[in-house]
Amino acid sequence: MELTLYIKGMMCANCSQKFEERASNFSEICEIHVNYASAKINIKLNEDIDNQSVFEKLNKLCKQIEPKAHLSQHESSNLGLASTPHKKIKSENNCECHDHEHSNHNSSNNKNNHHEGFGEHSDYDSQNHSNDNLDLNKQNILSDHKKELLLIGITLAILGFGVLYKGNNIVKISIFVIAYIIIGKDVLISAFKNILRGEVFDENFLMSIATLGAFAIGEYPEAVAVMLFYNIGELFQDMAVNRSRKSIKALMNIKPDYANLKVDNKYEIVKPEAVKIGDIILVKPGEKVPLDGTMLSSSTQMDTSNLTGESVPRIVDKDDAVLSGFINITHAIEIRVDKNFGESTVNKILELVENASAKKAPTEKFITKFSRYYTPAVVFFALALAIIPPFFTGYNFSEWIYRALIFLVVSCPCALVVSIPLGFFGGIGAASKHGILIKGGNHLEALRYAEIAVFDKTGTLTHGVFKVQEITPANGMSEDELLELAAYAESHSTHPIGVS
Repeated sequence: MELTLYIKGMMCANCSQKFEERASNFSEICEIHVNYASAKINIKLNEDIDNQSVFEKLNKLCKQIEPKAHLSQHESSNLGLASTPHKKIKSENNCECHDHEHSNHNSSNNKNNHHEGFGEHSDYDSQNHSNDNLDLNKQNILSDHKKELLLIGITLAILGFGVLYKGNNIVKISIFVIAYIIIGKDVLISAFKNILRGEVFDENFLMSIATLGAFAIGEYPEAVAVMLFYNIGELFQDMAVNRSRKSIKALMNIKPDYANLKVDNKYEIVKPEAVKIGDIILVKPGEKVPLDGTMLSSSTQMDTSNLTGESVPRIVDKDDAVLSGFINITHAIEIRVDKNFGESTVNKILELVENASAKKAPTEKFITKFSRYYTPAVVFFALALAIIPPFFTGYNFSEWIYRALIFLVVSCPCALVVSIPLGFFGGIGAASKHGILIKGGNHLEALRYAEIAVFDKTGTLTHGVFKVQEITPANGMSEDELLELAAYAESHSTHPIGVS
C-alpha cells in the first residue's frame, strides 16, 4: 500500500532528515522518502494498515520535530474537480459540465465560463484558479515573513535603546531581557520541549545554552545579538527555500488541470487521473493534451515546445501518437487514451522534478551522515574548553566559559547541515526557473566534470520567436511596400519566420 502526504511549514532540511529517519522506524512503514524540494512524503505501508492512524502518528512526530509544521493528506490543487463523475449543471449552450462548487464562483460565472463541445476555448478558467492559488500562497508566505520581520525590527530597536541607555543597571538588564524574550522565546520553547522528549543535541539547544550562558556571565547585548542573528539567518533560509520551491512549481505548470471526457456523446470535465485507457477525450484549441493517446480526428497543429523546446508547430494527422503536455493550436480534436495519467509523458516529467532531491550527491550523503556525530561532539568540545584550560592558565573560568560559548555559536550545526542540501536544492530551483530540468543533486555535482556541452539551438539556446530587425528595399521600393508584400507572402504560414 502506498500513501502520499504533504508537509506544510517545514523549511529546515535537517528537520526533514530527522523526520525521515524516525518515521522509517515505525513498524507500519516499509519505506518512506521525504522530498524536501516539493514538501512531499512518499510512503510504502504494510498491508492491512489503517491510513488514518499512520497519518496521525506521523503528524504527531512532525510537530515534535518542528512545532510550526504539520502534515496534510491533500495538496492544494488548481481545480476542485473530483476524480469520478459527480453533480452536473447545464450551461446556456446545453453542454453538460461539472459543477466545481467553488465558494468564490456563483452559478452565473459557471454558465459564462462553460463552453460548447467543439467551441474554441482557452485555459482561462484553469489559469484563474492557478493564479488564485499562487496569490494565496504568496500572501501566506508574505504574512509569515512580515511577522518575523516585525519581531526582528522590534528587537533591534529595543537592543539599540538598551545599548545607548546609561541609567539604572537593573532597568538596563530588564531592557535586554525583554528584547531576548521577544526574539528568542520560540527557540527556548523548542529546546525545552526537545529536551523533555530526549532530543538534546540540536541547534535550538546550542543557541539556548550559548545565549543563556552569555546572560550568566553578564554579556547581555551579545546574548540578544546572537539570538537575533540566528533568527535573521533562519528567515533568509526560509526565503531561499520558498523561492526555489516556487521556481520548481513553475516548471510543473505543464501539468494539465482537467480532461474533457466523452460520455454518451457529451463531454464531462474530470481530473486526468479519472480517465481510463480506451476512453475518448476532447482537446479544444488552446488546451493542453492531458494524456498520451492516438489521434482520432483528421489533423491539427500542436505546440510541442513544453516537451521538446521546438518552436515550430507540429502537424499531427489521424492515427498519429499524441503526448500529454502538447498544446492544441488549430482545431478541436478527439484522442483515444492509450496510457493512464500515472504512465503519461507529462506525469513522468513531473515525477523527475519532484523526486530530484531523492538522488543525493556524494557530498550531500557525507554531510548527512557527518551531522549525526557533529552536534554532540561540538557540545563536549565546548564543555572541555570551559573546564580544562582554566587549570593550566590560572583558573580564569569566566574567560574560558565565554570562549566556550563563542565556540558553541560558531559551531552551530544548522548552517553546516543545511548548506549542502540547500545548495543543491537552490541550484535545481534556479535551473528550473530557466526551464532546465536537473534530475537530482548527483547529476548537478557531476556537471562539474563536464567539458563539452551539445545543444539543439532553436527553443533551447534561442526562444524561436523572430522579429523583423531591418528592412532593406531595392529598385526604388519603399520600406512599407516591401513589408506589405512580405506580409502578404507569409500570411498563411505558421513558420516562426513567417509569423514574424
